Amino acid sequence: MTRVTALLAAVLATAAAAETEKIRNAHALVFEDTLAPGESRSFGGELPAVTVYTTQGSIGIAGAASTVRSGEVKFAAPGPVTLKNTGSGPLRFVRVEFPGKGSDETWGNTGIPHYQLLLENRYARIYNIKVAAGATEPMHTHKDRVVICLSGATIVHTTPEGRSEPATLTTGQIDWRAGATHVGHNTGKTDLWVVAIEPK
Repeated sequence: MTRVTALLAAVLATAAAAETEKIRNAHALVFEDTLAPGESRSFGGELPAVTVYTTQGSIGIAGAASTVRSGEVKFAAPGPVTLKNTGSGPLRFVRVEFPGKGSDETWGNTGIPHYQLLLENRYARIYNIKVAAGATEPMHTHKDRVVICLSGATIVHTTPEGRSEPATLTTGQIDWRAGATHVGHNTGKTDLWVVAIEPK
């Protein structure tokens, strides 16, 4: 193997390793990715998708540059797309693709004051959940969802039957959660911040 061939193989292996599949089911395909400064990644674009940025940075898409914030969500219709990190630090993001047909049904706001609706279309409802340390949410219901944790916390869920279910979410954690009805109590000393994506 020549030096050039070995170098090319190493570069390709590094690029392939940067994208990690986190969830695959009938509702969502979820990939975590990191782009080094100047690095680009092309996506097939066969499915509609959202990108959730987990770090702040600068991106270039189709020649247009913009700044993104941690927790920012961008929707992309089916079609090829190339994303370039035009910033000076690593750019981390989670890409969620929707293999389902979607629905024209509107789910709207969750009704919880500190839940912020970020985006809703025929493929998903996406919202911010922020629960301060020590705070309690009222009883509410979630649909099946992808949870991307931007700031972890220790929480206790209480079901309508009165059963307590302790849980810990760590910063950077990505999970698939089944729909549930509960009261949420942040029992830890850190604020909870997650982006929830409910496929339709």
